Amino acid sequence: MDLLYLKAFVLGIVEGLTEFLPISSTGHLIIAGQLIGFNGEKAKVFEIVIQSGAMLAVIWEYHARFAHMLGGLRHDPAARRFAVNLAVAFLPAALLGLAFAGAIKQHLFHAVPVAAAFILGGVIILWVERSPRRTRVEHVDDMTWKDALKVGLAQTFALIPGTSRSGATIIGGMLFGLSRRAATEFSFFLAVPTLIAAGAYDLYKHRALLDAGDLGGFAAGFIVSFVSAFLCVRWLLRYISRHDFSAFAWYRIAFGAMVLATAYTGLVNWSA
Repeated sequence: MDLLYLKAFVLGIVEGLTEFLPISSTGHLIIAGQLIGFNGEKAKVFEIVIQSGAMLAVIWEYHARFAHMLGGLRHDPAARRFAVNLAVAFLPAALLGLAFAGAIKQHLFHAVPVAAAFILGGVIILWVERSPRRTRVEHVDDMTWKDALKVGLAQTFALIPGTSRSGATIIGGMLFGLSRRAATEFSFFLAVPTLIAAGAYDLYKHRALLDAGDLGGFAAGFIVSFVSAFLCVRWLLRYISRHDFSAFAWYRIAFGAMVLATAYTGLVNWSA
């Protein structure tokens, strides 16, 4: 039981710190899970739990925004536009995920493909950051449904583990004319319906794996993920006011190269 709590603590921190940064939480969880020996069927349910903790951190941070949207759907055009944008951005990944999730998990949920996606994603971030761009949308409230659809299409690339959902939506948003802050905040908001839908679907599929004896460890992972994600969201908003995403790109490249190097040399067995 003590070992379960330790693994829950480690993976809860990994999830919370990586879910909203452009460095792939799924990729980190796959690799961390292999390193600490927590990558079986039970781990699938645990990942749903800690992703829910990270999602709750966004709801907590932006509770006034979500409350305003829900309360203003009938009479506030801005609230309706925000809700429509989230729905439009959510649909592409949801539809493709239902169609191809099984094949993706079978062939790509392994450390070496994840590492390759880390490196490629880092290169793309550097390219976008160093390319001239024209910002059309300064604030999330200025987005149209077409802007939301473009971000949603970018999010479909995150179905490939190691790509990063937040990285795809943030960098994609910037590429399509959103300001750095608008792209980052919309990525936060879009995480809520995306993680709710993915979590509910996976939880239903793996409901037979639920065990009351795991509640303590799962609760610990949920709490750790919530706290670390909450702190990370606030830190990232301050960070992007003064910096770009190049540091995350170099981290991705270095991390992916390390995994590939250890796999090639045999220092770590990544075949699980």
